[in-house]
Formats: sequence, C-alpha cells, structure tokens
Amino acid sequence: VYIINVTWSDLTSQVIYRRYSKFFDLQMQLLDKFPIEGGQKDPKQRIIPFLPGKILFRRSHVRDVAVKRLKPIDEYCRALVRLPPHISQCDEVFRFFEARPEDLNPPKE
Repeated sequence: VYIINVTWSDLTSQVIYRRYSKFFDLQMQLLDKFPIEGGQKDPKQRIIPFLPGKILFRRSHVRDVAVKRLKPIDEYCRALVRLPPHISQCDEVFRFFEARPEDLNPPKE
C-alpha cells in the first residue's frame, strides 16, 4: 500500500492509501480512454507516463518490491498531474486521487 499526500489546487490536502493494483487499473483506464496519448497508434506521440510493470514475486518479497516501486510511483503521479488538462483533470484521475471511506481506516499492512 502506498501513502500519497494529495494537494488540490485550492491548497487543501489529504492523505490517501492506494495499492499498486489501483495504479495499474488507472493506467489501463487512461490508455483505453486516450489511445493517441497512450501511443497506441504512434509510440512517438505517447505522453501518458509509463507505470512500472507488474512483478511476480513470492510473498516474502512483497515489501522489497513495494520499496523499489516508491520512486517510480512518485514520478508517475507527478508526471500524471502535469499532463494536459483533458487527461490530468479527467474523471478517472480525479476519482483515483479523491479520498475514499477506506482512507479513513488505512490498511495495517
């Protein structure tokens, strides 16, 4: 689980918690919704950032994998919010970064 401090344009901020699988789901939604910006027709036109790929690992390596993904996940989030407004301000991105009820009781793991 990744802890993200979200600061909105009105300078309010909140902490949210997201599993890697939720980042992956968001990435798939964005690539489906914005095929040109995702580079599906021409890879040179891709502006949607790359998300570190899924990794198969044993249960004992979960923490190591999560730690290795910290910097790429941070870079992904920063790149995402710098995209043109039609992407960075789309419903999928807003929903991802909005606080959810489960953010009030974050996972213990």
